[in-house]
Amino acid sequence: MMITIFQDALIFQTQKLEPNYAYSFDIPFEEFSISTNDGETLNALLFSPADSSKGLILYFHGNSGNLKRWGNIASQLTSEGYHVLVFDYRGYGKSTGKPSEDGLYRDAEAAWQWTATHVRPEKLILYGRSLGSAVASYLATQVNPDLLILETPFDNLRGAVNPVFRPLLNAFPLRYTFPTIDRVAQTSCRKMIFHGTDDPVVSLKSALRLKSALQPADEFVILEGGTHDNLNEFALYRQKLSEALK
Repeated sequence: MMITIFQDALIFQTQKLEPNYAYSFDIPFEEFSISTNDGETLNALLFSPADSSKGLILYFHGNSGNLKRWGNIASQLTSEGYHVLVFDYRGYGKSTGKPSEDGLYRDAEAAWQWTATHVRPEKLILYGRSLGSAVASYLATQVNPDLLILETPFDNLRGAVNPVFRPLLNAFPLRYTFPTIDRVAQTSCRKMIFHGTDDPVVSLKSALRLKSALQPADEFVILEGGTHDNLNEFALYRQKLSEALK
């Protein structure tokens, strides 16, 4: 029981927000509630700048924080001419419930269903960051987006574990798999991956295993000196992202 609790706390580093918390961002946005098919309610933000004619980016954030942080990061993508929808997984921020691998997949499906009903984008981009890369990759197998972007992804959850601790997995197997590599292999859409050489959270070695699942038209962009949280500071990242979102 303690191992289960420890694993969940390590994988899903939830941070709650009061239900009446008021967001403040530099980009125009609307706040929504999204219902899942198993009875949870997800807190979501839709950023819609004046020039948002290209389509919609559905953003899947990492395993820690909440929309107070991730809203600032996701909203930066609006400069490329897209609506951007970002939501908190169950158990994060104002969202109800308790996170799990299956639960996050349900959340992704609910976010897409809301988007298809209320926004109906002509072009759909799925953007996953860290743990969110696994969730975005899952949804890509269900809805076939125009583009799948993965930032600091891992091949699977076991591959993301620090090698120093990997022997412990024989005694205490992981409860979850998050098999990003399998999902990427199942998708037919174009894919772009960003990873840094100095990422202390998800090793480049883990991410490079995803190359075997890519097609010739896909791109894997390695940022020399990039860590887990600073890739948007690199000119090469901004250049490649802008090219992909044209």
